[in-house]
Amino acid sequence: MAAETRKREARRPTVALCVCGSIAAYKAAEVARGLREAGFRVLPVMTQAAEEFLGASTLAGLTGETVYRTMWDPDFAGEMHVALAQEADAIVIAPATADLIARLAQGRADDLVAALALVSTKPILVAPAMHPAMWSHPATRRNVALLDGDGRLEWVGPVDGPVASGETGVGRMASPAQIVEAVQMRLTPRDLAGLKIVITAGPTAEDLDPVRFLTNRSTGKMGFALARRAAARGAQVTLVAGPGELPTPHRVKRIDVRSAIAMRGAVWQALGPDLSAADALIMSAAVSDFRPAETHASKQKKRKGETSIELELTLNPDILAEIGQSRSGHRPMLVGFAVETDSDEKILGYAQGKLLEKKLDLVVANRASDSFGRADNKAMLVTAGSVEHLGVLAKEVLADRILDRVRLASSAAKPAP
Repeated sequence: MAAETRKREARRPTVALCVCGSIAAYKAAEVARGLREAGFRVLPVMTQAAEEFLGASTLAGLTGETVYRTMWDPDFAGEMHVALAQEADAIVIAPATADLIARLAQGRADDLVAALALVSTKPILVAPAMHPAMWSHPATRRNVALLDGDGRLEWVGPVDGPVASGETGVGRMASPAQIVEAVQMRLTPRDLAGLKIVITAGPTAEDLDPVRFLTNRSTGKMGFALARRAAARGAQVTLVAGPGELPTPHRVKRIDVRSAIAMRGAVWQALGPDLSAADALIMSAAVSDFRPAETHASKQKKRKGETSIELELTLNPDILAEIGQSRSGHRPMLVGFAVETDSDEKILGYAQGKLLEKKLDLVVANRASDSFGRADNKAMLVTAGSVEHLGVLAKEVLADRILDRVRLASSAAKPAP
């Protein structure tokens, strides 16, 4: 398995990021950064008009690559548009102007971006950005329809929202995160296709009254990373999310809950009464262990002279333990998390105990200070027969390591032909 993981990580797909002359061009810098953080090599291509809005040196610095601006570079031996088309695994045009869309529809090759799109046989993702009146203009609608008929490119946006003029409407460029996610979905090998995975994420909140509640420091970033990567790799994903502000990953069914009791109900519903509706459950949510014994309908006032209060708590159900006790065999695969504050040795002991006590297949064990609120994570993957110590990894990379285990377990569970 480790060899397969290294092989997948060694592949570094290349994206040609083409930037056109729009006020949204500054967002291309965030697209470039996001693609790099997602593991892509980024080849920046700019039109002359784009440089009126964004400096080439910015993209060069963010990508570590030469910025390609014209087909007439005397220092470049060969046909630049052909060479870039051969090197790139995908072309992303962000922002794409009404003018660029018109030229693509006409099959013109009058600058490097248009020529690159015309010669490439790889996926082309286009993120339009323009005034809503331009996007809805009959000429633009004809051009979009013509390109749709050709079937050569995919649209990412535009979205509804405020534009540079202060007006609001459909024409705003999709967010950099949405564009990066679309690229990931398009280029990631779909090795989890056919699998149904339920993932929980974030904290739960246990209400004391309409104002106060008990919760924890979980941000949900790990669970959302798991959902993003599982969907990108082809799985059908249901994400049960506690309170938080993270955007819903592309092609993921999201169920928002607040309390541990609500999360329990949503998870059981997603798995089905006989647990046959999913191939795996990954419980990355930090579910509150306790809830107030009583939830008050109105805010509880402090009394004059009162210096302390007694708060009665009730133990919440252990969702994973319930499911572990209820399932027969190893379907769905059960993945739990052990987030502790002790030494690595003690954390490992806790994880091994949780594995046996709750009848899990895999426990992801880490220290709270190495996980909560961070973009990366340091963890151990613990099974009944092995412990894999991982270094500091981006949450997306750790998500792939966990999903590799899900894929292998699913393959092993399939009957021989």
